[in-house]
Amino acid sequence: MASFGALPAIMQPKEEDIQMMLSAGVHTGTRNSEHAMGEYIWRRRNDGVHILNIGKTWEKLMLAARVIVAIENPSDVIAISARPYGMRAVLKFAHYTGSQSIAGRFTPGTFTNQITKQFKEPRLLIVTDPRTDAQAVKESSYVNLPVIAFCDSDSPLQFVDVAIPANNKGKYSIGLLYWLLSREVLRLRGTVPRSSDWDVPVDLFFHRDVEELKKADEEQQAKVDEAMAATATPVFDEAMAVATNVVEGGMEGVAAEAGFDAAPATNTGFDATTGGWDSAPAAPAAEPAAAAPAAPAEEPSW
Repeated sequence: MASFGALPAIMQPKEEDIQMMLSAGVHTGTRNSEHAMGEYIWRRRNDGVHILNIGKTWEKLMLAARVIVAIENPSDVIAISARPYGMRAVLKFAHYTGSQSIAGRFTPGTFTNQITKQFKEPRLLIVTDPRTDAQAVKESSYVNLPVIAFCDSDSPLQFVDVAIPANNKGKYSIGLLYWLLSREVLRLRGTVPRSSDWDVPVDLFFHRDVEELKKADEEQQAKVDEAMAATATPVFDEAMAVATNVVEGGMEGVAAEAGFDAAPATNTGFDATTGGWDSAPAAPAAEPAAAAPAAPAEEPSW
């Protein structure tokens, strides 16, 4: 790995840091390029995507960390991200460095209109994308506020003082950049030693989709339920058995009261021993016809 001559030996990147940046796609730009970003573009691929110089990305990260540490009061630093992929990152950055954060829509007049409730007077501004956070960058120029921005190959550099060339559109890239910046700020302040790794995982800075979290929780709960059902032993419920017997006995009693007895057996003429049919059973004898009533005796005529 080539040495960064502009940096002191203690601020040189490690092999793990470069591998993480490459894995997160920090060096991947867009198909378009801004003229002012030409010095940060290393080359252009065959598909038209510009590749950023990752060495200059690391140098600008170290410069930005030194600028942030120079502010005596950490709460005078504000990190802004209107892009959804950067909201969680700025919140975590503000949490670990003691700065302020504005995640979501930026209210116009926050830096210029003193009547608004959200009025702030910071000394340093950090933006995730100069194009998305253009309103905040424009207001910073009115109040002489220095701006640190993560700039892609097509990002405008107007009113930007420290441009960090990096991919500001991927959730992994944005989370890793804020994690590296937070770690370097804490190292310069002496909170985190350089001899050991930072105990905060980079996953906390990544954007998390609510729908994906719900789907993952449902799948995990379904697996737990299946495992519990497979290991559970069948339990005999005595109360259920008693209720079943009572119902069956009650149905038999109802059938008996209604007069539904078993049908009597009839002679079909089939002989099971010989395996054939016998002659048809004789027809039942006809009942004798009832005698006709006797005619009444004629009365004698006198």
